[in-house]
Amino acid sequence: MTRETKRRLFDAIACVFGLAASALLVVDAVASDRKILSAAHDAWQSECGSCHVAFPPRLLPASSWRTIMRGLDRHFGVDAGVDPDTAAAIGSFLEANAGRDGGRRADASALRITEARWFRHEHAGIAASTWARSDVGSAANCGACHRDAGRGDFGERGVRVPR
Repeated sequence: MTRETKRRLFDAIACVFGLAASALLVVDAVASDRKILSAAHDAWQSECGSCHVAFPPRLLPASSWRTIMRGLDRHFGVDAGVDPDTAAAIGSFLEANAGRDGGRRADASALRITEARWFRHEHAGIAASTWARSDVGSAANCGACHRDAGRGDFGERGVRVPR
């Protein structure tokens, strides 16, 4: 084998390893993003998840979560109050994992995830009659269409819109 052939072979192998390393970085970034979306906290899961999907913290910015947590006694028409220590723990978790104001997944003006710009954009094609179906009930019932919403997975492959 000539020196030139060896160099080309080495370059090809280096290129393959470089591409493989890049692919692993992309997979790791996607996995990290999914971890953030489905961040876990026992009190958040049990308290918030007892009435609705425990919405992933990154879907709203910290400012929205602070406002929501301050008003649990009148949480969208329901008293969802919890003891102060639990409220503080959940609030800290939500803020630490919140979306960024102005980011793709956060909307500083929204207190309801369903009113956020990104939500309206993603669900623009859903007919009002779909939201009104008894098996859906409202836009806040993520699990009606997103089969893995309870795990924080809102990916396209898990969507089944009721007909």
